Amino acid sequence: MKQDILRRFVFEELGIRGEWVNLSASWQTLKHYQPEPEQIQQQLGQALAAVVMLSATIKFNGSIILQAHGNGAIKTLVAQATHDRKIRGLVRSRTPAPEPSTNLFGEGYLALTVAPKDGEPYQGIVALQGNDLAGVLENYFTQSEQLPTRVWLFATATQVAGLLLQELPNQKLDHEDWRRIGMLADTLTAKELLALDCEQMLYRLFNEEQVRLFDAEAVAFACSCSREKINTTLRALGREELESILLERKLIEVNCDFCNAQYHFDKIDVEVLLASESPVHSSATQH
Repeated sequence: MKQDILRRFVFEELGIRGEWVNLSASWQTLKHYQPEPEQIQQQLGQALAAVVMLSATIKFNGSIILQAHGNGAIKTLVAQATHDRKIRGLVRSRTPAPEPSTNLFGEGYLALTVAPKDGEPYQGIVALQGNDLAGVLENYFTQSEQLPTRVWLFATATQVAGLLLQELPNQKLDHEDWRRIGMLADTLTAKELLALDCEQMLYRLFNEEQVRLFDAEAVAFACSCSREKINTTLRALGREELESILLERKLIEVNCDFCNAQYHFDKIDVEVLLASESPVHSSATQH
């Protein structure tokens, strides 16, 4: 089975679209930077599958970001996917490690932000409760977008898979058609979604429907952090704050929470940074 790909499909006669995603190598790479208990990591995996599929439901250049903040075992979860299917994410849990029955998210909120390269970002927020991220996302689309949406998300230590079904915008969807497609999809097991490729899954569920399947799109882990972005952040702090930090530590160190890249700035770097608007390249980035 091909992995680390997204497949889009549409039901030709029903006004329903779908997304299917399977992540393996990209998931393993990303997990390496997020050393949390397995059940916490799996929630991040589900969130990554979700944002990859959501990124394919809109036409834009930029990124879509899912953020979850609650009072349960998971303090913060962030998953990001770009229009060209580059993903990154992070998760932070409370200690001690939660028991399997623990409410992972608790009460809080989930925010979805569409951040185009050109234009203003758009954000929607919905209440976050319980362990089921798929259910929270379905609730989000019901409340914020008024688009009937179903989501299935599964993650293991080695693999992540997801399925999304959604009414096409500006379509008059027949309720019985939507109910039938949803009931068929509900027969899919976690094992099947993780093991079957998209063609096999579509045949298993919808072999009597007219479904058009689009070409596979590769998904890969890629962090967008850079020295230039750190430069911009440090400039915003101003000379007084930067010099104060250097007096205490002799070296300004900035770590990326997504990929563990380390950026170091000494006194000379800071002087060059403050004296010029151009990016600074004098110190090597350490990974």
